[in-house]
Amino acid sequence: MPSVALDGEPVPRTGELPEPSLAQIGERPLGFYVHVPFCVTRCGYCDFNTYTADELLSRDGTATASRETYAEQAAAEVALADRVLTGDRPRVSTVFVGGGTPTLLSPEDLGRVLGEIRERFGLTPDAEITTEANPETVDPDYLARLRAAGFTRVSFGMQSAQPHVLRILERGHTPGRPEKCVAWAREAGFEHVNLDLIYGTPGESDQDWAASLEAAIGAGPDHVSAYSLIVEDGTRLAARVRRGELTEPDDDAMADRYLMADEALAGAGYTPYEVSNWARSTEGRSAHNMLYWTGGHWWGVGPGAHSHVGGTRWWNVKHPAAYAARLAAGDSPAQAREVLTEAERRFERVLLELRVDGGCPLDLLDAHGLSAAERLVGEGLLDARAHADGRAALTRRGRLLADAVVRDLT
Repeated sequence: MPSVALDGEPVPRTGELPEPSLAQIGERPLGFYVHVPFCVTRCGYCDFNTYTADELLSRDGTATASRETYAEQAAAEVALADRVLTGDRPRVSTVFVGGGTPTLLSPEDLGRVLGEIRERFGLTPDAEITTEANPETVDPDYLARLRAAGFTRVSFGMQSAQPHVLRILERGHTPGRPEKCVAWAREAGFEHVNLDLIYGTPGESDQDWAASLEAAIGAGPDHVSAYSLIVEDGTRLAARVRRGELTEPDDDAMADRYLMADEALAGAGYTPYEVSNWARSTEGRSAHNMLYWTGGHWWGVGPGAHSHVGGTRWWNVKHPAAYAARLAAGDSPAQAREVLTEAERRFERVLLELRVDGGCPLDLLDAHGLSAAERLVGEGLLDARAHADGRAALTRRGRLLADAVVRDLT
C-alpha cells in the first residue's frame, strides 16, 4: 500500500456507490482487504502507509491512534460496507490482512474483524483467510490461536536468509526464524503457507540469492513469492543510494536473479502461476491475489486502503487518527474516488490478467494490440499455443519483460 497521494472526486459521507457500479456486485467474487498500519520500526526500503508508535504521538506525547482500539474501528468500516453494498451481493470468498505488521494485533483482535465480515456478509465454504506476519512477532501459541480464529493461510516476510542483506533492508528478524515459523504454522494446522522473498538488494550476490532460495524451499512452504527490490523515493534506502553509499543492481542482474528463482523453484515442484508467484498446487495459489488479477470486487478496510467495486475505485484517508475520527462521526473514511471508463477497465484487465499463467483474451485488444500480439509471439514473448487458442499468455522470457509486453499490447 504505497503512500503516494492520489487525486480523485469527492466521496459521499455515506460512502454510497454509483448505481451502475453497485448493480455489478453479483457478477464477480467479493473479497476484503484489511490494512493494519502499525509497525515496530520502519524498514529502510518501505514506502507503505505504516506508522511506528512514535509517529502516532501528538506534540504533547499522547497517542493519536492505538493498536488496542483498531479492531473496533476496522469492524466499524465492515459495518459501513454492509450498508453500502446492497443488492444481490455474493458471500465473501477471500479475506487478506496486510500491513504494516498485522501480527502486532492479537489473534483475537484479528479474529474479531474476521468475525464481523463473516456475520455481515457470510463466507463461502472454501473461503481463503490470509494474514501477513513478521516472523519475530509470532510463536507456536500465537499461530495456534490465529488458526483457531479462522485463518487458513499465513504469509511470512522472509526477504532473505543472509544477515548482511537483512541489515541493508533493515528487516527486524533473524536468519532462520522464518523457516521455524513455517514449521510452527504447519503444527498449528495451516495447510497453506507462503514465504515472501526480495531480490536485488544492494550488496546481494548471486550466491546470497541462491542461499535464500535454498533456505526458503527447504522450509517447505507450498507458496513462494519473489519480488525485485524497488528503491522508492522518500525511503531511507533511496537516500543511501542517492548519497552513493549503496549501488542498485542493474537490469541484467535483476533478470538473472529472476531466472535463478524460476529455475530453483521449478526444480522443487513449484509452478509459476503469476509473474512473481509460485505454488506447488492449484489449491496453494493465493486466491485473494487472483481475485485482484482477474477483476473481482474488493473492499479495503483501514487507513489508506484501496477498494474496487464495479469500476469504481476509492481510497481511504491515510492517517490512523483521521481514519478513526471519520468512523467515530459515522462517516465514510474514503478520501476520494474515481469511476473508470470502459477503456480504462479494458487496459487494467490486460495489465493484470496478462500477469497470470492463463493470460488475457485476445478480444480485449484493439487492432494495434492484435498486430503486436502476433509480433510478440514471433519474438518468443507470448506463447504460440495460447495465441492460437485466443489468449495472450507470457512465456518465461515474456515474464522478464512483462511491462514492455503490456505497453506493446495496449
